[in-house]
Amino acid sequence: MFASVTLLCLCVVFIILQLKSRRPKNFPPGPTALPILGNILHLNLKNPLKDFERLRKSYGDVYSLFIGSKPAVIVNGVKAMKEALVTKATDFAGRPQDLFVNDATVSKGVILADYGSFWRDHRRFALMTLRNFGLGKDSMEERIHGELRYTIDTLEKSIGKSFSPRLIFHNAASNIICQVLFGTRYEYDDEFIKVIVQCFTENAKIANGPWAMLYDTLPMIRNLPLPFSKAFKNVKTCQNLVKCLLTEHKKTRVPGEPRDFLDCYLDEMEKRGNDGSSFSEDELTSYALDLHFAGTDTTSNTLLTGFLYLMTYPHIQERCQQEIDRVLEGKDRASFDDRHLMPYMQAVIHEVQRIANTVPLSVFHCTTKDTELMGYSIPKGTMIIPNLTSVLSEEGQWKFPHEFNPENFLNDKGEFVKPEAFMPFSAGPRMCLGEGLARMELFLIMVTLLRKFKFIWPEDAGVPDYSPVYGVTLTPKPYHMKVQHKPMQ
Repeated sequence: MFASVTLLCLCVVFIILQLKSRRPKNFPPGPTALPILGNILHLNLKNPLKDFERLRKSYGDVYSLFIGSKPAVIVNGVKAMKEALVTKATDFAGRPQDLFVNDATVSKGVILADYGSFWRDHRRFALMTLRNFGLGKDSMEERIHGELRYTIDTLEKSIGKSFSPRLIFHNAASNIICQVLFGTRYEYDDEFIKVIVQCFTENAKIANGPWAMLYDTLPMIRNLPLPFSKAFKNVKTCQNLVKCLLTEHKKTRVPGEPRDFLDCYLDEMEKRGNDGSSFSEDELTSYALDLHFAGTDTTSNTLLTGFLYLMTYPHIQERCQQEIDRVLEGKDRASFDDRHLMPYMQAVIHEVQRIANTVPLSVFHCTTKDTELMGYSIPKGTMIIPNLTSVLSEEGQWKFPHEFNPENFLNDKGEFVKPEAFMPFSAGPRMCLGEGLARMELFLIMVTLLRKFKFIWPEDAGVPDYSPVYGVTLTPKPYHMKVQHKPMQ
C-alpha cells in the first residue's frame, strides 16, 4: 500500500513537472509559473501595473511571466526599452497573434497586424494619406478649430453649472478624426457618435481587464458566454456602422478625387486591381476603426487628465493663461507654430501626457527572430510587453518622477526640453501612427479653451481622485468641472 501511494505521488510530481511552464536557456528570470495557469496568480487582474513594478524590483528591468503556458517578456526602463524598440527595432516589431484583441477584431487592421509586407504597405499608405489630408498643415488646424467652435458653444451653455466633461472631449476628438476618415462631423447627440464612443470605451476596459486576461490564459473558456463576449458584439456593431458609410461612399465618390480616407483607400484598391494585394473592403473597415479608436480614446483621455490637474493646480492653470495671453495678443486664434513661443504651455501639455500614461503597456509586441535583449536570449515569437509606466516615472530620468510638475520639461533657463524617457506614443517603427495629430490637437484645444475659460474644481466635489481606471487606455475616474469666462488680461 505504502509503495503504491509513493508511486502515485511520484507520478503526480512528474506530471506537474512536465506541465510546468519552463523558461528556455538564458531566458529572462521571473516568478515560478503554475501548470496551465502560468503566473496569473502573481497579478491583480483588475490592474497589474503595481505588480509589474513589484516584480521589476525583484527580477530587474527585463523579466518574464507566463500567460497560461506562453512566456512573455516585460521590458522596463529607458535603457532596455530603447534597445528593444529602437536599436533592435525589427527584431521586436512583431505582434502576437493569439490573444483576445486579435480574435475580437478577426486580426484585421494595421495596429495588430504582424510585421511584414501587409503592415508596411498599410502603414505607408496611412502616413501618406494623413499627410495629404493636412497633417502638419493649415487644413488640419482648420478642422480642429472648426470642431472647437462646437466645444466652446457646449461649454458656454454650461457656464456656472457643474457637469461631466467626458463626452465633450470624447466627441471633439472623435469628430476631428471622423472628418479625416469619413469626410463629415457628427452632432454630439448623433447615434453614430454615441454608439461608436460607447463601444470603444467599453472595449478599452475589457481588453486589458480580468476577463481578457483569463481569455488569453485559458483557451478552453473562449467559447463560453462570459463577459468578454460583449467586446465581440461591440466590434461587430462598429464594423456594421462603417460598412454603411462605405456603401454610401462607393455610390457618391468620384475616382481620383478623394474627399477623405475612405475614398483614398478605394482609389488605392482600384489602382492595385486583382494583383493579390492585401487591400480589401474588409481591411478598410477594420483599418478605419483602428484609426478612429487610436485618434479618439487616447486624445480624449489625455484631455480629461489635463483639465483634472489644471483645475486642482490653479496656479499652473493661471501661469499657462498668462503665457497664452502674452503670445496670442492681437491674434484671433492660436496656430500650432505658436507652441515654439510657449515653453511653459508645452511643458504642461507634455507633463499631462507623462502623468496620464494613457497607454501604459503600449500594444504588445513579439519577436520576429531569435534575438537578445540586455544579455538575455529571446526566442522568435516571444510576446514582448513594453511597460511604458516604468519609463514615464523612472527614477533618475525625471526631476519629479512621481508628481505632476511641468518642471520635468523645463531647464534652468525656463526653456522647454524633452527628456529621452518621454515616450507616451511608444518608440521605433511601431510607434503611434497618430502622434502628429494628437500633438496638434492637444496644443490647439488646451490653448484655445484656456484662453477663453477658467476651469474650476466644484466646491462640493470633495478631494480629487487622480488614480485612473485601468484598461487598454488609462481613463481618469469620472469627475465634474465648472467653467466661467476668463477675465480679460
